[in-house]
Parts: sequence; C-alpha cells; structure tokens
Amino acid sequence: MTAARSVLTGLLHYWPLALIVVLWDLWVVVNGYTETVAPRPWAVFADVGANVGEYVPDLAYTLVMSLAGLGLGTLAALIAGIGVWRSAAISGVVTPAALVLRSVPVTAMIPVIARLLGYNDSTVLAITAIICFFPVFVFTVSGLASASQSGRDLFAVLGASTATTLRRLHLLTAVPSIMVAIRITAPTAVLAAMLAEFLIGAHGLGHLFSTARSYMEMDRAWGTAVVATALSVLTFVGARALERAVVARVT
Repeated sequence: MTAARSVLTGLLHYWPLALIVVLWDLWVVVNGYTETVAPRPWAVFADVGANVGEYVPDLAYTLVMSLAGLGLGTLAALIAGIGVWRSAAISGVVTPAALVLRSVPVTAMIPVIARLLGYNDSTVLAITAIICFFPVFVFTVSGLASASQSGRDLFAVLGASTATTLRRLHLLTAVPSIMVAIRITAPTAVLAAMLAEFLIGAHGLGHLFSTARSYMEMDRAWGTAVVATALSVLTFVGARALERAVVARVT
C-alpha cells in the first residue's frame, strides 16, 4: 500500500513531465520522423542512461561555468547597484551602459568578447556573467531604493554614517529583491553558458550538443538537451531554496 501510494503521489506531482514525454513520442510517430530528424524519447533516455560517463564531464563543466558566471555577474551587479544608489553621477553612466548592454544580442557579443579574451573558458565565463548582470542590477537598485522613509529618518537622527545606513538598512531591505533576481537568473545562466560553449567552447553541454549535431548523433544531441533542461530546473530549485533560507534569516 505504501509503495502504491508513493507511485500515485509521484504521478500527481509529476504528471506534466509524463505528458510532455508522451506528446513528444506521439509527435514523432504521427509525423513519421526518422531518427536523424527527431528521435523518440525512449531512444534518447536510453542513450543518456547508457553513456552517463560521457555526459557527466560536460555537465559538470557547464554547471561550474553557470554558477561562476552567476556569482560574478551578481557581484558586479551589486557593486554597480550600490554605486547607482550612492551617486547620481555614477547612475548617469552605469544605468545607460547597462541598458545598452542588455539591448545587444548575446550572439553579437560573443565574437567581440572572444577576440578580446580568446576562445577559451574566460569568454564563456564573461558571457555568462554579462547575461546574469542586468536582472540582478535592476532588482538591486529597486531593492536599495525601497527602504522606508521612516527607517532612513531614524538612521539620520541617530547620526549613522552612509556605510552603516547602507549595510544595516538599505542592503537588508534589498536582500529579498536580490534573492528573487538570483532565482530567476539561475536557469538563464545555464542557457548563457551553453550558448557560449556552443559557439566557441571546447567543453560543456553546448559543445557536446554541437559535436553530436555535426556527426548526426541525434540521440546524443537530444539527450544533451534533456540533460540541460534538467540542469536548469535543478539550478532554479537550488536558487529557490537558497532564497528561502536567506530571506528567512534576514527578515
């Protein structure tokens, strides 16, 4: 009974995933696609299960690049956000630059950055950090500005320095916004890392996908997409758990 209940609970929670797999299989069968066009899900899952060792190194590389890029982009966004909060002159320079940077397609930035940093891990990391920068920057600026007027008046009456006011009022107020930004940006970091790996990388899921597609190994290419999707979901879940822990601690 316990096992049956566990299976039923799993079906209730994860039925959308099962539906996607079923629809995928029906889509391939109904359209009569061959393996070189679109493999059936069972073949893709079989390739992933039988060749885990070939996926893991690239998976680990993409995960490291995603987390490192997310961390670097978040740090840069925090510094820029504090600068914008502190100085109107800095705001006049940083905010338009951030908007312009956000407006440029990432595929147009990669060749330029690759020429500057080289076709190596540094470019993958830089692209991931740039993509992660803007959302965290926007949420940071918004969070720093959301401190209540009564709180600012209290710190002013007590004669608190700017650094103390920033640390004990504005940053604490901004923490929930910053954590939301990290949560929604975490899956994007995986996508950004994979895109850079696909175009100029020599490692990672993006490179694995590019190689498999070049050799018409469609089971491997689609398997890479499935693994990347799972990785994005896991990073989102991890970021959400981190958000809850941090917000619960500071509020």
